[in-house]
Amino acid sequence: MTPPDRISELLDATQIAFANGALIRLKLGGYHGAEPELKAVEIKKITVKAGERYSFTYKYKTRDTIKNYAEDEALALLRNGLATEFRSAQLATTEFDMMFERNGAKMRLKRTEVAGREAPSTDHNRAKNRPLTETGKPWLQALGLAGKNGQIRNDAQDKFRQINKMVEIFAPLVAALHAEPPLIVDMGAGKGYLDFALYDYLATVVKRPVRIVGVELRPQLVEDGNATARASGFDGLSFEAGTIMAFDASGADAVIALHACDTATDDAIFKGIAAGAALIAVAPCCHKQIRRQMAAGKPDEILEPLLRHGIFVERQAEMVTDTLRALLLELNGYRSRVFEFVSDAHTPKNNLIVAEKDDRAGRDRDTVLRQISEIKTMFGIGEHYLEGLLGG
Repeated sequence: MTPPDRISELLDATQIAFANGALIRLKLGGYHGAEPELKAVEIKKITVKAGERYSFTYKYKTRDTIKNYAEDEALALLRNGLATEFRSAQLATTEFDMMFERNGAKMRLKRTEVAGREAPSTDHNRAKNRPLTETGKPWLQALGLAGKNGQIRNDAQDKFRQINKMVEIFAPLVAALHAEPPLIVDMGAGKGYLDFALYDYLATVVKRPVRIVGVELRPQLVEDGNATARASGFDGLSFEAGTIMAFDASGADAVIALHACDTATDDAIFKGIAAGAALIAVAPCCHKQIRRQMAAGKPDEILEPLLRHGIFVERQAEMVTDTLRALLLELNGYRSRVFEFVSDAHTPKNNLIVAEKDDRAGRDRDTVLRQISEIKTMFGIGEHYLEGLLGG
């Protein structure tokens, strides 16, 4: 007797619920695939200009990624995922629930009838779910993000989107810090966009006391930032004038740097490591130091086709620089990861390195040192600037 095809039963029920407007949610869990940061996937129905679509929200540890699929592609992805990568699934409809479990080749499917549920709206054009929902705050106007009417300016939409995404990423990381209140140092703070947004969100929404110090070289920006912080009633937010390397970061629980140019990013990482900060997070800008070495050095000849064109040299320099940064962080007791924090449609400087202090990280020092050495040899690099700061 052929055993029931539980995956097909679940997908048939999903397809029918999708077609008749009864689908509330399908959630896949128990992931054991090739992406270590992926935790779960949630699927719902949306309606866009192109028609009805299955919207997949891929839930990673520090971010969500949304992709929309037509039905055939969506069902194929679901079938493969349930067969190989996810051990469980929960289907919720207006009429019934289904619970799917897979243990090796054994599969179980349980159906429970329900009543009184309404299907959610499938309109994809509703307001975005953003941490910063009140746009009438004085600091938004002071920083030039909002106009006198309290609305975000058209020419500031991308910046506001970036800030929201950064708050979405940083808030849970800061909330996990043990210090009360934690001290966050923002190296190269500029106007302090993130500092104001993060402080406001943590104070008014999360209700978590925090101290934030923005370090900025330009005295006028420091003066303006402190004035805006006072006017906003943000007692725990302040700005100090000076260079990254001259600032005493002792006692910092988190060190961050957004778009600090070239080796200034490494200065920030170094100060975070030296302070023993529990969290280091940087969004690098240009990568000139490694690019110059790649151009002047002797990369492995197998790389010649990749380095023949200037634009590819630039991209390789970015990848190599940030890979070495992540490895050097691991070498110094941090668990690091690199990912895109916002679409490159909004900014090309969209990579974020997040490193969290972890006593278990960096134990296999010989392996990490070998990897660093091999990368440098392959790309003709003498020394990464951060290596020099850390003593080689």
